[in-house]
Amino acid sequence: MRGRWRLFRHEAGQRAGPPAWAYVLLYGLCLLVGLWSSARFDAVVLWPANGVLLAALLQLHRRKAIPVALACVALNLATNAVRGDPMPFLWLCPALNLTQIAIAGMLARRFCGAALDLRRPRRLLAYALLAIVPAVFVSTAISITTFVGVHDFPIKIILFVAERTFAMEALGLFTITPILMLLARRHRFRDVVVRGRRLEVIGLFGLLGLVTAAVFAQSSQPILFLVFPPLLLLLFRAPPTWAAASVFLITLISGFATLKGHGPIVLARLDPDLQGAVPAVMQRLNVLYAFMTTVVAVALPVSTVVSERHRLLERMEARRAGAQAARRRAEAADAAKSRFLAVMSHEMRTPLHGVLGHAEVLSRRPGLARDVRAQLDQIQASGAALLTLVEDVLEVTSDAAEPTLAPVSLATLLDQAAAASRDLAAGKGLALVLVVEPGADAPVLADGRRVRLILHRLIGNAVKFTAAGRIEVCAARDGADIVLRVIDTGPGVDPSLRDSLFQPLVQGDDSLTRAHVGAGLGLAVAARMTQSLGGTIALESTSDAGSTFVVRLALAPVDAAAADAAGSRPSDGAGAGRVLVVDDHPTNREVARLMLAPLGCEIREAVDGVEAVDLASTTRFDLILMDVRMPRMDGLAATRAIRALAKPWCDTPILAVTADAMPEDVDRCLAAGMDGHLAKPLTHAGLFAAIEAVMPSEAEATVAG
Repeated sequence: MRGRWRLFRHEAGQRAGPPAWAYVLLYGLCLLVGLWSSARFDAVVLWPANGVLLAALLQLHRRKAIPVALACVALNLATNAVRGDPMPFLWLCPALNLTQIAIAGMLARRFCGAALDLRRPRRLLAYALLAIVPAVFVSTAISITTFVGVHDFPIKIILFVAERTFAMEALGLFTITPILMLLARRHRFRDVVVRGRRLEVIGLFGLLGLVTAAVFAQSSQPILFLVFPPLLLLLFRAPPTWAAASVFLITLISGFATLKGHGPIVLARLDPDLQGAVPAVMQRLNVLYAFMTTVVAVALPVSTVVSERHRLLERMEARRAGAQAARRRAEAADAAKSRFLAVMSHEMRTPLHGVLGHAEVLSRRPGLARDVRAQLDQIQASGAALLTLVEDVLEVTSDAAEPTLAPVSLATLLDQAAAASRDLAAGKGLALVLVVEPGADAPVLADGRRVRLILHRLIGNAVKFTAAGRIEVCAARDGADIVLRVIDTGPGVDPSLRDSLFQPLVQGDDSLTRAHVGAGLGLAVAARMTQSLGGTIALESTSDAGSTFVVRLALAPVDAAAADAAGSRPSDGAGAGRVLVVDDHPTNREVARLMLAPLGCEIREAVDGVEAVDLASTTRFDLILMDVRMPRMDGLAATRAIRALAKPWCDTPILAVTADAMPEDVDRCLAAGMDGHLAKPLTHAGLFAAIEAVMPSEAEATVAG
């Protein structure tokens, strides 16, 4: 992000780097090294002082940066006076140095971001091209213009001086300032694990020093390239602070050796036109500047790229860990939700089983008074409504299980789906018409339970909201699809509800004065079941004259022989002569006994799995009705124990009769060896149908015998 046009750190910025006096001390040491190099070798390899002062101004707050700048300018004037610089260079050089630093600092703030995080390659490049080059060009242009006005030298010498001045000062800013800023911000690399062991990094740093010293200890071979292999290896194994130290190490060794007349730099060809006017060592320094520029251009970007890559990898790892933690939390929440639903389903179905079971048994008694029968009908209707609500909630909040396909008759499904609404429709004077068009009358392969429940919800809604007229349920074949339509003559659907009609808890009227009760789950359940079957459900049309809901399912036809074989079961529970009822709750056992009484069965009872296994191992039963949740031994363990008995006791059909009605509960029962699953509360029709499904046919019984 680009910053503003300013030089000093914002007052609210975090303090980083050494104290102010350390910059002044380092600046003075750089000036002393320059004086020594000028006196000893008549040349200065690098001008690091400006890089130190620029780092100070970029790191310090204004109240500390300004005194540091004034102290450094005073030191610069003092060293110029000691060296004996003539006027106007005595004061011009410090002024140009300060101008160069101010321009570079403001440009760096502007184009490299307020944080000046030079770890990013893009920011490092912007610092070099958009801050250093313009600032050094301005100061060099002013300096050379003044130099030309004072001295009358040939143009080639003037160009050489300009080139050397620009390279020397630009290299100082490009080398020293990033190094000092990286060192000052070394806390940013605390989370960067050293990619090699510490001793390994120290060894590589030592190897780099030895190779550099060996390269510059000889003057016969141009082998500067040998410095780069150990340098790159160190960059890939160490954090950026070591990269800064490696650049400083190469600068010291190469600069000192070149001034002493050693190293591959002395092999550079000298310009004959500059002989006598420019010392040979100064001509060779331009080659050294090119080498050092290459070192810096390799070391700092590679180091920043490696650091950035490691930072991104750490961020990805942190995000991956966060995603895994979120997934574990979601899985734990889903497991907790599943446990909650299972427990609530069991706890609500258990009392409903007692209420609805006894109500249905009583309703079958002959000679009941009319008012008593009406009260029993109300109990059954209210219980059935509560059971439907429980099932709808569980269906909306649980994961849809895989469909169970079997040959079914659409005419039978329509009749079963409409059965629960016939009495209400008759009470309101509504005609409930079922139509199976030609082409849809053949048996189909479908999950009969889900198709029946889809139609049940749609028919129930139509009957509830229709005050007069008729409800038509139609099944037709359209190519490979079966199209089911529920058409009513009700008031229609509010257009504002059309987009959210199949979402949970959406009601046409949720005011305190609404005429119809309900939780707004019926259509949501129908849509969910339709999707689980790979079909579509929609509101096809609606108006003041009524609405049409359409369900489209891909149901393949099956041959009649297969359908007849699937449906050839004895009716009304025939064949269940001796039955063992296993349940820990006495009310549940009594309901089962009363419902089985019309069959003339011999009924035995067990209060838990232990008693069930004892009885099943000594008495031959035609059927076992097994609860799941029981003390001492649950129904699953009891089933496995019975299946482990010797023949013929191990072959007794076992039907799970339990309030555990979730899809995973059904799977557990079947996996334990049970032959079928029936969810409480029981009805005569449901119980007899379940018994028919698990009892062997007459032929099978003959073979088994």
